[in-house]
Amino acid sequence: MIRDRRISISRAALVHAIMVYLPPAAAATGDALLAYVIVQQSLRLSADDLPATLAESAASQLDRGVAPDQALPFDRIELTHSLAPFALVFDASGRLVASSATLEGQAPSYPTGVLETVRARGEKRVTWQPAPGVRLATVARPWNGGFVVAGQSLQLSEQHIATIGELCLTGWLATQVLIAVAVASGMGLEVSLLR
Repeated sequence: MIRDRRISISRAALVHAIMVYLPPAAAATGDALLAYVIVQQSLRLSADDLPATLAESAASQLDRGVAPDQALPFDRIELTHSLAPFALVFDASGRLVASSATLEGQAPSYPTGVLETVRARGEKRVTWQPAPGVRLATVARPWNGGFVVAGQSLQLSEQHIATIGELCLTGWLATQVLIAVAVASGMGLEVSLLR
């Protein structure tokens, strides 16, 4: 015969258990959020590394007199489905003069406001979304005759960020359960015991 034995918990004991649970639960929540933000930002910022290197290299070649189409070290790619890096070269007026990328078969149109910022302040790093579902890490920098932009898809970085988010959420949930069990055990509270 199965008998249901429940230990009665007074309202005051329950309130006390909740008050003991909340500080470590809040701390664990803060830790999980902080861990996610740190890793997310690290992954996103590291997506700029290759474009920054490529933009610097192309600008250096252009400053030495290499023709714009020769300063592009890549095969032509289609931005809507390629993960490969690309470069765009603009003249001083912001007109595209060389490109290793197309967007739906056409020359991509980079935001002129970014080029104006580069003209005024130097290098600029921007997440560019030229079409729905196409997100790119780009680095724009000046060269003596205009601007060079290098970039790459954020698809892999964003997949890694999503995985990290799932891991942080799983870890947070497990921590919340462990804190609740520890509080209940420490206070001698067993909500139900079936025999």
